Amino acid sequence: MAVVDPATQNQPPMALPGLGRALVEAGKLPQATAEAIYRKSLAGRTSFIADLTGSGAVSAADLAHTVSAAFSAPLVDLDALDPQRLPKDLLDGKLCLSCRIVPLSKRNNRLIVATADPADPELAEKIKFSTQLGIDWVIAEYDKLLKLLEHGAHAASEAIANIISDFELDEFDSEAALTDAVDAGAASEVDDAPVVRFLHKMLLDAVNLRASDLHFEPYENHYRIRYRIDGELREIASPPVAIKDKLASRIKVISRLDISEKRVPQDGRMKLKVGPEKVIDFRVSTLPTLFGEKIVIRIMDPGSAKVGIDALGYEPEEKERLLHAIGRPYGMVLVTGPTGSGKTVSLYTCLNLLNKPGVNISTAEDPSEINMPGVNQVNVNDKAGLTFAAALRSFLRQDPDIIMVGEIRDLETADIAIKAAQTGHLVMSTLHTNDAPTTLSRLRNMGVAPFNIASSVILITAQRLARRLCMACRVPADIPRGALLDAGFLPEELEGGWKPYAPVGCNQCNNGYKGRVGIYQVMPISDAIQQIILRDGTALDIARQAEQEGVRTLRRAGLHKVSQGITSLEEVLGCTNE
Repeated sequence: MAVVDPATQNQPPMALPGLGRALVEAGKLPQATAEAIYRKSLAGRTSFIADLTGSGAVSAADLAHTVSAAFSAPLVDLDALDPQRLPKDLLDGKLCLSCRIVPLSKRNNRLIVATADPADPELAEKIKFSTQLGIDWVIAEYDKLLKLLEHGAHAASEAIANIISDFELDEFDSEAALTDAVDAGAASEVDDAPVVRFLHKMLLDAVNLRASDLHFEPYENHYRIRYRIDGELREIASPPVAIKDKLASRIKVISRLDISEKRVPQDGRMKLKVGPEKVIDFRVSTLPTLFGEKIVIRIMDPGSAKVGIDALGYEPEEKERLLHAIGRPYGMVLVTGPTGSGKTVSLYTCLNLLNKPGVNISTAEDPSEINMPGVNQVNVNDKAGLTFAAALRSFLRQDPDIIMVGEIRDLETADIAIKAAQTGHLVMSTLHTNDAPTTLSRLRNMGVAPFNIASSVILITAQRLARRLCMACRVPADIPRGALLDAGFLPEELEGGWKPYAPVGCNQCNNGYKGRVGIYQVMPISDAIQQIILRDGTALDIARQAEQEGVRTLRRAGLHKVSQGITSLEEVLGCTNE
């Protein structure tokens, strides 16, 4: 039995993890000893179960039998299993090593996993996220578990060495040969290369997990790949550092970028066929860093612009204001928000509604993200002199009805866009501001005259994206009334006995969330707001007037989504300001 440090005997009792409680309740370990070992593991940031067995406080066999009885989970002898016959691709090897688990088999939508500690709730969530499967635990002795994992790690290192040796082929030595191979349908030796298969799997997995971006990030001693899923970055894989240059070259080849240029950023595009009739576009951006090129791939699903305005999350009154504005023959509609807030999808949803045979639509973007048949799309090219302003001037000579500008960045672009809105064209564009009222101040700070702003802008929409709660597993949250009032709810809004919902996590979602929903502040430019603009009023003046006219702030719009059970209070507080 382990000796308890006298310094810890006078410390107050602490909450033990589920494994520690099970051992104490079974009489296998005194409470004081369990607490002392748990404190040691917390202080040293080591594994509690490793410290338990390593200290001699309990043997691995006793631990496994106790845990099996306490958690009503079957016990398995890993020595009786053939490591060569265990499934190799049910779980990521890095996850298995870090969490000390071994996947044994899969039955329907359930994964059978061997562990020494089934009481860790975060572990179950990690596996569910990685596999989208339910978990059935079986208990294994900790020392045998480590032995099996070491065997698997050795086999994996040999496989990685083989892959790296495969990469040493002169696969990327000749840019011309590679380009010819891609154009001709890709030679078989390139198609069979491990890096090609690996990249293809990463792209397919990202599409299947509904990721919006892939990040390929090289560092001095490791290389990681992360997906942005529902707005959150999550590490998915950590391949060998040795493949970073080969992987970057492969991505640049299929994106038609210069593989010999590694000193400056580059932008490109590529396509992937994911079904008989479905093709996904990817926007590729490279950036030189200290240890190689970081590559970010944005997934551009053309179907996202055709989901319809109802699917974006507009409330009925907000939808009515927006449809009324884009139905007018001329004027300017602005969408504002930070990068990644869904501005492009909102604009293209509106363009999809307006895209009819009798309408001439032209867009200028940097670059065009969603391909839309029937719309004349132009990629700006600053180096060649094709700026937003130059594209706008050309549009006005092309007899347009509707013009969409990717972003108003400077006074020249703003002036031309406003003149177009004043001369019989509907102009749609984006700005990067915090909310709708500050957008008008931003135009004023650019140097646009108040009269031009008041006479051209007809509506401004500010937006954010919040994660949508999974309807299959959400549960009512017990949040104190005071916290709800502090968040911005009015006392009368808390009547009726309703409760906000909180995320849980299940086989159908990612940690309790599934997809995202828009939070919108839709502000029409009324006569009263025009008067404030003409007398050069502040954003606060405009915000007060908009509130009097029934325009919700972003925070109030988010709280409305909370009261409907669509998202959680934490999400709204995280993506909106007071």
